[in-house]
Amino acid sequence: MKKIIVIPGDGIGKEITDSAVAVLKKVDEKFKIGLEFDYRDAGGASYDKYGEPLTAETLEACKAADAVLFGAVGGPKWDNIEVSKRPEKALFGLRKGLGLYGNLRPVKIYDALIDGSPLRPEIVAGSDILIVRELVGGIYFGPRCESEIVDGVERAFDTEVYSVPEIERIARLAFESARTRRYKKVTSVDKANVLASSRLWRRVVNEVAKDYDDVILEHLYIDNAAAQLTIHPTRFSILLANNGYGDILSDEAACLSSSLGLLPSISIGGITNFAESSSGSAPDIAGRGIANPIGEILSAALLLRYSLKNEDAAQAIESAVDKTLADGYRTADIYKDGLNRVNTVEMTNAIIDRI
Repeated sequence: MKKIIVIPGDGIGKEITDSAVAVLKKVDEKFKIGLEFDYRDAGGASYDKYGEPLTAETLEACKAADAVLFGAVGGPKWDNIEVSKRPEKALFGLRKGLGLYGNLRPVKIYDALIDGSPLRPEIVAGSDILIVRELVGGIYFGPRCESEIVDGVERAFDTEVYSVPEIERIARLAFESARTRRYKKVTSVDKANVLASSRLWRRVVNEVAKDYDDVILEHLYIDNAAAQLTIHPTRFSILLANNGYGDILSDEAACLSSSLGLLPSISIGGITNFAESSSGSAPDIAGRGIANPIGEILSAALLLRYSLKNEDAAQAIESAVDKTLADGYRTADIYKDGLNRVNTVEMTNAIIDRI
């Protein structure tokens, strides 16, 4: 048996993880993988039950599993609790506790949805990007201070810190990923004209690149990279970025595809891989049955590919999503007149029917 820990979390998390589990069960029926699902709480749901966004028991269960399927965390209900207890701390705790140093987020432009992109079709057509984001270092994990008084003035700070081994391992993940793609190119993003940590980043990436003479390497400053994503997205194959820049660029890139609800991701490199949609908790639509489950369903496909090494099952899900969109099925976030508007469950069932 292959044990999958399912953490629905908050907001639309339960709805989209229910969809992904239903698809995984269908794939399991077809490919005889032997999947077993174990549900756990994290985020606001865990705080409400246990007073902590992530319990030690949940973290240990994840460490012992073959993979983790995660929904989303957060919402206005928990905005005013102390910072150390906020739902988002569950994500940081899981990433750190599982040693997940790299996040992979594919950004694919579907032919059936190209008119939904805010960019003109001739600009965005053919875009196929994999964002490789360092996940457990940088400004999100560096020394910080919420508040202190210096010379009578209150201040706060967050510190960007990277070591050579941290940069080397994420760079190698990017270059290895590039070797699997049609366009073998890595674009490394930094701010080396200003920041010391970025100058180290660039120097180490250049050293790693010497072991991959079959892969093209280019460097872009973060401001230029953000602009190029909207001007010329097809120039990118692999986008390599630190934790902070990767967070920003991956959400910007999501706009190319017309909806965050379409994009999957998986965090790898540690004890247990961790798959989650890019949609967020979307508390404004939670419980209404209109959330787009595709990002979470495609995250389940990444889970099959990277955690369970079952490429056939992963491709079966991805192909089913392609067919469903080509057949005109649309949730509210991607709907246009004349197409088949469906709710979360109906979209899920349409995908299952095509597996």
